[in-house]
Amino acid sequence: MPRYEELVKIRVTQAVRRNLGEGLLLSGGLDSSIIAAAAHQKPTAFTVSLEDYGTDVKFARLAAEYLDMKLYIKKVTIDEAIQSIPEVIRVLKTFDPAIPNDLATYFGLKLSRVHDCRNIMTGDGCDELFAGYDYMHHMNLEDHIPKIVKSMSFNSNTLGDYLSLKVKQPFLDSELIEFALNINPELKVKEIDGVKWGKWILRESFKHHLPKDIIWRRKTPIEAGSGFTKLREIIEKQVEDIDLSRHPVKFINREHLYYYKIYMQEVGYIPEPCGNDKRCLYCGAGVPAYSRHCRTCGAYPT
Repeated sequence: MPRYEELVKIRVTQAVRRNLGEGLLLSGGLDSSIIAAAAHQKPTAFTVSLEDYGTDVKFARLAAEYLDMKLYIKKVTIDEAIQSIPEVIRVLKTFDPAIPNDLATYFGLKLSRVHDCRNIMTGDGCDELFAGYDYMHHMNLEDHIPKIVKSMSFNSNTLGDYLSLKVKQPFLDSELIEFALNINPELKVKEIDGVKWGKWILRESFKHHLPKDIIWRRKTPIEAGSGFTKLREIIEKQVEDIDLSRHPVKFINREHLYYYKIYMQEVGYIPEPCGNDKRCLYCGAGVPAYSRHCRTCGAYPT
């Protein structure tokens, strides 16, 4: 193996060892599978799917079998998911349209608690550090990645606290972040046969430790891989057709309005800016001066 790829593998493995957890939210994607491969003591893996709509279960089983890990799978019903939306909105204090992502995380963390897990690892931060998102493939990564690293936050922490569960995030290890920020962007995004691949250096570094289908799996958002995207279609049909432009809050669609109504029932107010906060142009909430994302309504950029 080329020397630099070996170094990347070592640094990631060290970060996992410093942040080792009993459990792992395993989607069968590259990020969580690398954590599983790098762990010297194999964690118990947990995977969720909205009924049979997702693809994660297939890949999680592949990773678990390859690495000889115990895997628990929870098939969440549509009714369970819908009924849990108010709870998740209340805990996170948001009506961000990304709620389906948060629901998948919530059910994964909850599943781990059922099996007496006290702390659990997630792949949070990998996409931000190693250019895993498709939109990053055409950006100046030397400029962009340091900016998002300063402001990135993950709802898994808040949900974990709510469920009395310690969430461990190896890719957010301070030493690994410092190392990753100094990796040449050309090693993060590589074009192969006309196709651009993010996280290229990670794929190369762990290609002998995971199945090929996982190493070269395309980036799949949490809600898509887990099948929770299906909720969007269901919710849209439940909301009456109204003129969204007449509302003081700017909604992107009826689903967004659906979350807002629940938010106002559960939380009851839009937080005003304070200190050096700026005001979100979409909902009026306070947004930290350094951030471009409104955590209240999900607007980006603010």
